Amino acid sequence: QVQLEESGGGSVQAEGSLRLTCRASGRKYAMAWFRQAPGKDRQFVAAINWSDGRTYVSGDVKGRFTISRGNDGSTVDLQMNSLKSEDTAVYYCAARQRYMYFPKYSEYSEYEYWGRGTQATVSS
Repeated sequence: QVQLEESGGGSVQAEGSLRLTCRASGRKYAMAWFRQAPGKDRQFVAAINWSDGRTYVSGDVKGRFTISRGNDGSTVDLQMNSLKSEDTAVYYCAARQRYMYFPKYSEYSEYEYWGRGTQATVSS
């Protein structure tokens, strides 16, 4: 069983930064961030393999967002820089507990556990 709790959301101006943190209990194989803007489908943002630390980032945020593991192994962070108004969304933390034989990190159906989300708002 994995329990997830996001924090760090807020309101910033364009070109500003936010750092989101997801605290996750229990064993996990991979963790990810997704986001959902009003009226839009949930969108993959970034993922990290918990074992080897390899990261996978959506082309929409590549070069601006970075996903990383916390030093104590219980958190995953999403550092969001150079924010744009189109980044405004509810950001969700997700975890995959079971081993992924054929990983598809960008697919929301791959993740077994989800946090409740945290709102990030970027104003012009």
